[in-house]
Amino acid sequence: MTLRIVEIFGPTIQGEGALIGEPTVFVRAGGCDYRCSWCDSMHAVDTSYRHTWEKMSTEAVWSEVEKLSNGAPITVSISGGNPAIQNFGPLITQGKSHGYRFACETQGSIASPWFKDLDTLVLSPKPPSSGQTTDWAKFESCLEAAQDQPDLALKIVIFDDTDYAWAQDVAQRYPQMPLYLQPGNPESDPETPVPLQASIDRLNWLVEKTVADSWFRPRVLPQLHVLLWGNQRGV
Repeated sequence: MTLRIVEIFGPTIQGEGALIGEPTVFVRAGGCDYRCSWCDSMHAVDTSYRHTWEKMSTEAVWSEVEKLSNGAPITVSISGGNPAIQNFGPLITQGKSHGYRFACETQGSIASPWFKDLDTLVLSPKPPSSGQTTDWAKFESCLEAAQDQPDLALKIVIFDDTDYAWAQDVAQRYPQMPLYLQPGNPESDPETPVPLQASIDRLNWLVEKTVADSWFRPRVLPQLHVLLWGNQRGV
Protein backbone atom coordinates (compact mmCIF):
# COMPACT_ATOMS: atom_id res chain seq x y z
CA MET A 1 0.00 0.00 0.00
CA THR A 2 1.24 3.48 -0.84
CA LEU A 3 0.15 6.89 0.34
CA ARG A 4 0.03 10.03 -1.81
CA ILE A 5 1.98 12.58 0.20
CA VAL A 6 2.33 16.26 -0.64
CA GLU A 7 4.75 17.14 2.13
CA ILE A 8 5.95 16.15 5.58
CA PHE A 9 7.29 19.00 7.68
CA GLY A 10 8.03 20.19 11.20
CA PRO A 11 8.37 20.21 14.03
CA THR A 12 6.45 23.45 14.14
CA ILE A 13 3.34 24.51 16.01
CA GLN A 14 -0.27 23.79 15.18
CA GLY A 15 -1.68 27.07 13.94
CA GLU A 16 -5.39 26.62 14.53
CA GLY A 17 -8.23 24.73 16.15
CA ALA A 18 -8.31 22.54 19.23
CA LEU A 19 -4.53 22.00 19.38
CA ILE A 20 -3.36 25.52 18.56
CA GLY A 21 0.20 26.12 19.70
CA GLU A 22 1.02 22.43 20.16
CA PRO A 23 4.37 21.20 18.78
CA THR A 24 3.51 19.14 15.72
CA VAL A 25 4.87 17.29 12.72
CA PHE A 26 2.54 17.59 9.72
CA VAL A 27 1.84 14.88 7.17
CA ARG A 28 -0.07 16.47 4.29
CA ALA A 29 -1.96 14.06 2.05
CA GLY A 30 -2.78 14.66 -1.61
CA GLY A 31 -6.33 14.55 -2.95
CA CYS A 32 -9.65 16.06 -1.95
CA ASP A 33 -13.32 15.64 -2.80
CA TYR A 34 -13.99 19.38 -2.24
CA ARG A 35 -13.03 22.50 -4.19
CA CYS A 36 -13.48 25.35 -1.73
CA SER A 37 -13.44 28.81 -3.28
CA TRP A 38 -10.88 30.10 -0.77
CA CYS A 39 -8.78 26.93 -0.39
CA ASP A 40 -5.25 27.76 0.81
CA SER A 41 -3.78 24.34 -0.03
CA MET A 42 -4.69 23.76 -3.67
CA HIS A 43 -1.31 22.08 -4.14
CA ALA A 44 -2.78 19.26 -2.02
CA VAL A 45 -6.22 19.33 -3.63
CA ASP A 46 -6.09 19.88 -7.38
CA THR A 47 -5.05 16.86 -9.44
CA SER A 48 -3.08 19.18 -11.70
CA TYR A 49 -0.47 19.05 -8.91
CA ARG A 50 -0.58 15.27 -8.76
CA HIS A 51 2.85 14.98 -10.40
CA THR A 52 4.33 16.72 -7.33
CA TRP A 53 2.82 14.25 -4.87
CA GLU A 54 5.12 11.47 -3.75
CA LYS A 55 3.99 7.87 -3.48
CA MET A 56 5.31 6.69 -0.14
CA SER A 57 4.92 3.53 1.89
CA THR A 58 3.72 3.73 5.47
CA GLU A 59 7.24 2.79 6.56
CA ALA A 60 8.76 5.65 4.54
CA VAL A 61 6.33 8.19 5.99
CA TRP A 62 7.00 6.94 9.50
CA SER A 63 10.76 7.10 8.94
CA GLU A 64 10.49 10.75 7.92
CA VAL A 65 8.33 11.60 10.95
CA GLU A 66 10.85 9.95 13.27
CA LYS A 67 13.71 11.76 11.56
CA LEU A 68 12.09 15.17 11.83
CA SER A 69 11.16 14.67 15.49
CA ASN A 70 14.52 13.12 16.40
CA GLY A 71 12.61 10.14 17.72
CA ALA A 72 10.94 12.19 20.45
CA PRO A 73 7.18 11.49 20.72
CA ILE A 74 5.22 14.43 19.37
CA THR A 75 1.80 15.11 17.92
CA VAL A 76 1.49 14.16 14.26
CA SER A 77 -1.21 16.03 12.35
CA ILE A 78 -2.61 14.29 9.28
CA SER A 79 -3.94 16.97 6.95
CA GLY A 80 -4.67 17.56 3.29
CA GLY A 81 -6.54 17.93 1.00
CA ASN A 82 -8.88 15.48 2.63
CA PRO A 83 -6.76 12.83 4.36
CA ALA A 84 -9.84 10.65 4.93
CA ILE A 85 -9.54 9.50 1.31
CA GLN A 86 -6.46 7.43 2.17
CA ASN A 87 -5.67 4.72 4.72
CA PHE A 88 -3.53 6.19 7.47
CA GLY A 89 -4.48 3.44 9.93
CA PRO A 90 -1.14 1.59 9.73
CA LEU A 91 0.81 4.83 10.23
CA ILE A 92 -1.23 5.67 13.31
CA THR A 93 -0.70 2.19 14.74
CA GLN A 94 3.04 2.41 14.09
CA GLY A 95 3.40 5.84 15.63
CA LYS A 96 1.27 5.19 18.70
CA SER A 97 3.36 2.13 19.50
CA HIS A 98 6.25 4.60 19.94
CA GLY A 99 4.30 7.07 22.06
CA TYR A 100 3.31 9.55 19.35
CA ARG A 101 -0.12 11.18 19.33
CA PHE A 102 -2.17 11.62 16.17
CA ALA A 103 -4.62 14.32 15.13
CA CYS A 104 -6.57 14.79 11.93
CA GLU A 105 -8.68 17.56 10.46
CA THR A 106 -11.26 16.81 7.78
CA GLN A 107 -14.45 18.40 6.48
CA GLY A 108 -16.52 15.36 7.45
CA SER A 109 -17.43 14.21 3.96
CA ILE A 110 -15.74 10.78 4.02
CA ALA A 111 -15.74 8.42 7.01
CA SER A 112 -12.62 6.35 7.59
CA PRO A 113 -12.34 3.44 10.04
CA TRP A 114 -9.02 4.77 11.35
CA PHE A 115 -10.78 7.80 12.85
CA LYS A 116 -11.32 5.74 16.00
CA ASP A 117 -7.55 5.31 16.40
CA LEU A 118 -6.83 9.05 16.53
CA ASP A 119 -6.22 11.04 19.68
CA THR A 120 -7.94 14.13 18.25
CA LEU A 121 -10.39 14.44 15.35
CA VAL A 122 -11.32 17.94 14.23
CA LEU A 123 -14.33 18.11 11.93
CA SER A 124 -14.40 21.31 9.91
CA PRO A 125 -17.56 21.55 7.80
CA LYS A 126 -17.25 24.22 5.16
CA PRO A 127 -19.53 27.28 5.34
CA PRO A 128 -21.48 28.82 2.45
CA SER A 129 -18.60 31.05 1.35
CA SER A 130 -16.68 27.92 0.34
CA GLY A 131 -19.18 27.11 -2.41
CA GLN A 132 -19.56 23.60 -0.99
CA THR A 133 -22.59 21.94 0.59
CA THR A 134 -22.27 19.73 3.64
CA ASP A 135 -23.93 16.33 3.47
CA TRP A 136 -24.96 15.90 7.10
CA ALA A 137 -25.59 12.16 6.70
CA LYS A 138 -21.93 11.74 5.68
CA PHE A 139 -20.89 14.01 8.53
CA GLU A 140 -22.77 11.77 10.95
CA SER A 141 -20.97 8.76 9.45
CA CYS A 142 -17.67 10.38 10.42
CA LEU A 143 -18.85 10.72 13.99
CA GLU A 144 -19.95 7.11 13.99
CA ALA A 145 -16.56 5.99 12.62
CA ALA A 146 -14.83 7.78 15.49
CA GLN A 147 -16.76 5.61 17.98
CA ASP A 148 -16.27 8.23 20.73
CA GLN A 149 -12.58 7.29 20.93
CA PRO A 150 -10.70 10.48 19.95
CA ASP A 151 -11.29 13.91 21.39
CA LEU A 152 -13.77 15.52 18.99
CA ALA A 153 -14.07 19.17 18.04
CA LEU A 154 -15.84 21.38 15.52
CA LYS A 155 -13.87 24.07 13.71
CA ILE A 156 -15.57 26.53 11.37
CA VAL A 157 -13.95 29.23 9.28
CA ILE A 158 -15.91 32.48 9.11
CA PHE A 159 -15.66 34.94 6.23
CA ASP A 160 -18.91 36.89 6.48
CA ASP A 161 -22.29 37.25 8.20
CA THR A 162 -23.77 34.35 6.23
CA ASP A 163 -21.00 32.03 7.41
CA TYR A 164 -21.52 33.26 10.96
CA ALA A 165 -25.25 32.49 10.93
CA TRP A 166 -24.52 29.08 9.39
CA ALA A 167 -22.02 28.34 12.17
CA GLN A 168 -24.68 29.12 14.77
CA ASP A 169 -26.99 26.58 13.14
CA VAL A 170 -24.23 23.94 13.10
CA ALA A 171 -23.48 24.64 16.75
CA GLN A 172 -27.12 23.95 17.64
CA ARG A 173 -26.97 20.72 15.65
CA TYR A 174 -23.98 19.48 17.67
CA PRO A 175 -24.28 21.04 21.13
CA GLN A 176 -22.02 18.43 22.74
CA MET A 177 -18.92 19.23 20.67
CA PRO A 178 -16.32 21.86 21.57
CA LEU A 179 -16.56 24.64 18.99
CA TYR A 180 -13.75 26.74 17.51
CA LEU A 181 -14.28 29.68 15.17
CA GLN A 182 -11.59 31.45 13.21
CA PRO A 183 -11.68 34.27 10.69
CA GLY A 184 -10.97 33.17 7.15
CA ASN A 185 -7.91 34.22 5.20
CA PRO A 186 -8.90 35.53 1.74
CA GLU A 187 -5.29 35.41 0.52
CA SER A 188 -4.58 31.86 -0.65
CA ASP A 189 -1.54 32.43 -2.88
CA PRO A 190 1.64 31.35 -1.05
CA GLU A 191 3.55 34.12 -2.85
CA THR A 192 1.16 36.86 -1.69
CA PRO A 193 1.99 38.50 1.65
CA VAL A 194 -0.83 38.52 4.19
CA PRO A 195 -1.15 42.01 5.74
CA LEU A 196 -0.90 41.61 9.52
CA GLN A 197 -3.36 44.38 10.29
CA ALA A 198 -5.96 42.87 7.95
CA SER A 199 -5.71 39.56 9.81
CA ILE A 200 -6.07 41.34 13.15
CA ASP A 201 -9.06 43.33 11.87
CA ARG A 202 -10.84 40.13 10.77
CA LEU A 203 -10.19 38.58 14.17
CA ASN A 204 -11.49 41.68 15.95
CA TRP A 205 -14.64 41.61 13.82
CA LEU A 206 -15.37 38.00 14.80
CA VAL A 207 -14.63 38.57 18.49
CA GLU A 208 -16.84 41.65 18.63
CA LYS A 209 -19.65 39.84 16.82
CA THR A 210 -19.75 36.85 19.18
CA VAL A 211 -19.53 39.06 22.27
CA ALA A 212 -22.26 41.43 21.03
CA ASP A 213 -24.52 38.42 20.45
CA SER A 214 -23.67 36.95 23.87
CA TRP A 215 -22.64 33.81 22.04
CA PHE A 216 -20.13 32.55 24.55
CA ARG A 217 -19.86 28.92 23.54
CA PRO A 218 -17.22 29.11 20.78
CA ARG A 219 -13.56 29.78 21.29
CA VAL A 220 -12.52 32.43 18.78
CA LEU A 221 -8.98 31.87 17.56
CA PRO A 222 -6.64 33.37 14.99
CA GLN A 223 -4.94 31.37 12.30
CA LEU A 224 -1.69 31.60 14.22
CA HIS A 225 0.43 30.25 11.37
CA VAL A 226 -0.94 32.98 9.07
CA LEU A 227 -0.01 35.68 11.60
CA LEU A 228 3.51 34.26 11.88
CA TRP A 229 4.31 33.10 8.35
CA GLY A 230 1.56 34.22 5.99
CA ASN A 231 0.83 31.57 3.37
CA GLN A 232 4.29 30.02 3.29
CA ARG A 233 4.26 26.26 2.82
CA GLY A 234 6.06 23.82 5.05
CA VAL A 235 5.96 25.87 8.28
